[in-house]
Amino acid sequence: MRACRRLLPTFILPALMLSAAMTVADNTEAQEAAGRGPGQRAPVTRVGDQFVSFPVGDRTLRLPVFADRPLAEAGDAGLAVVVLHGTLRNADAYRDGMVAAVEAAGVAEPTLVLAPQFLAPPDGDSAAGGHELPPDVPLWSLEGWKAGAGAVRPAGLDAAASSSFAALDAVLRHLADRRRFPALRRVVVAGHSAGGQVLARYAAAGRGDAELAAAGVAVRWVVANPSSYLYLDRRRPAADGGFAEPQTDCARFDRYKYGLDRVVPYLAGMPADDLRARFLARDVVWLLGGADNDPNHRFLDRTCAAQLQGPHRLGRGQAYFAYLGLLARPAPLRHRLVVVPGVGHDNRAMFGSAEGRAALLGER
Repeated sequence: MRACRRLLPTFILPALMLSAAMTVADNTEAQEAAGRGPGQRAPVTRVGDQFVSFPVGDRTLRLPVFADRPLAEAGDAGLAVVVLHGTLRNADAYRDGMVAAVEAAGVAEPTLVLAPQFLAPPDGDSAAGGHELPPDVPLWSLEGWKAGAGAVRPAGLDAAASSSFAALDAVLRHLADRRRFPALRRVVVAGHSAGGQVLARYAAAGRGDAELAAAGVAVRWVVANPSSYLYLDRRRPAADGGFAEPQTDCARFDRYKYGLDRVVPYLAGMPADDLRARFLARDVVWLLGGADNDPNHRFLDRTCAAQLQGPHRLGRGQAYFAYLGLLARPAPLRHRLVVVPGVGHDNRAMFGSAEGRAALLGER
């Protein structure tokens, strides 16, 4: 990692400010890991101080991002790691945790770590402790950003073009620009918890990696501890260990974001066979915490549709990996499953573990 990240003793005040900020971030991370704290309705403490622009009709929106250095000064990066935050939208804490993981891995090449921030209405409500946000900064509903729904602010936007998935497309297209990043060789996109939910669906439906592939940049997807998964047909885990269409009174079990019924506009018109082929061809690592097995975790999706996928995050992830193996037959499954022993719902511990670092940065 670059020497410019090191704090110099002469910068005493900035060092103290950084220490205080890290204490806040650590407390927030601990609350999220334990499934407690203020919850997703509380406004974020900080809004990203850099932006990636993307067009929506005749408008241009700006997605806030945190990065470990100015994006305009990262042209030497050979590796970019994009990390997606959890339900608390604390992208700054996720950036800090990923920077620590990359440094612990001893990556020799110049690296850029960036964390997009998908803001919600509480974050823009200054009267209730939120922030005064410019009108071109989009807001998504508290649940909508996790599934690729369109932005709710500004009003009247095209739902597909303002999807959180379209915003993530823009981040990857930004990285694919060889004028900005001439040295880039590989991109890792990682998401934990709600960010894992985003990535579990985007890895099937997303389009943003096409320009990276055209530029010769390899892309890896690391999906960690999501609450639920996107099934591509009506089968779900069965009691005998196989998969079958469930006999259930849960009428919406196959409704998107759990299945392909009534998908969000971003996915409209995408044939299931095309989704399946694209998804299975990608380099995806499913990273599960061996102790993320609390069926009553506060941030665990406990709807009937989610319960049909398994009792807790660990069980749901293991079942989904087996399901993907079934979909891939007769070909071998390109995806990999990695379980981090003894770790629960904690993004720093997941990505910072030896298993997590290898999933993010190791050779295939």
